[in-house]
Amino acid sequence: MSEHVKSFIDKLSLGQAAEAGESFKDALKDKIASALETKRKELAGVLFNIPTEAEPFSDPKPEVISPAPTTVVSDEKKN
Repeated sequence: MSEHVKSFIDKLSLGQAAEAGESFKDALKDKIASALETKRKELAGVLFNIPTEAEPFSDPKPEVISPAPTTVVSDEKKN
């Protein structure tokens, strides 16, 4: 039994309702913090341990053609 739960029970038995309420809140805080920490570790383990495999290319590489050896200039552009 946690220290906060024990304190809660002791204060209730002594009739100290306000102090028992604070002990109850502290016990809940500890329980929630512990559950969140467990979940955080679980989630971190899943997120950062994803196997990384190379994905195949979705499109084939384009075919490259060689450029023309000379540039043809039309007669309209010469004038």
